Amino acid sequence: MDIRLDGKVALVTGGSKGIGKGIARALVAAGAQVMITSRKADGCQAAADEIGEGAQFEAGHVGKPEDAERVVDATLARLGRLDVLVNNAATNPYAGPTIDVDLPRFEKTLQVNLTAPLVWTQLAWRRFQQEHGGAVVNVSSVGGFSTSPILGVYDVTKAALIHLTKQLAAELGPKVRVNALAPGLVKTDFARALWEGEGGDAVARSYPLKKLGTPEDVAAAAVYLASDAAGWVTGQTLILDGGGIVGFQRGG
Repeated sequence: MDIRLDGKVALVTGGSKGIGKGIARALVAAGAQVMITSRKADGCQAAADEIGEGAQFEAGHVGKPEDAERVVDATLARLGRLDVLVNNAATNPYAGPTIDVDLPRFEKTLQVNLTAPLVWTQLAWRRFQQEHGGAVVNVSSVGGFSTSPILGVYDVTKAALIHLTKQLAAELGPKVRVNALAPGLVKTDFARALWEGEGGDAVARSYPLKKLGTPEDVAAAAVYLASDAAGWVTGQTLILDGGGIVGFQRGG
């Protein structure tokens, strides 16, 4: 199936590197025009230059509503539409038991990973999609389905994002479809501490497909959910983890 997004405009938060850049690249390859945003203008510029024709950028802090308004308005002013919103940006400033987290880092994680996707979706809905329709793709995590001794705070926000996806899908249909992706361990700089060395090898061995994910793996799924090929799909979370969530540890 040749999935195309010709004539569509997409906005990708956290689009300057890792999964976000992979999604932006894949959307452009499918024919969309893409606005990349992240905090640092130089990183956005580099990503847009690397992707080439079809990619633009407008820097902004995903957790600041005033920046969100500016980026959405810039997308509409320069590209004329906002058919697809990809809420990809995330943060993880704390690692350790959830019971011990300090409130500033807990609130920062909530602000970026949960509040921001709501704010950006509200803006996309009010500025364009309520009238013209569209699709929202939230990037959650397979951690949203489980517990963790060190990533509990991050996982709580990702679990909440999965439920927010279902709630918004119920509210915004039939005009707008809202779905989520839940990647397992993907080889990005954001997750480097988890996949470098023996730890990552052990995780890969535990997956039935015996390998870690790449940004391209996640990007292909994002293009599908953004496209008309997923026209009867909303409120769903697609797990991308090499089968890890259904796998088992082999003894011996």
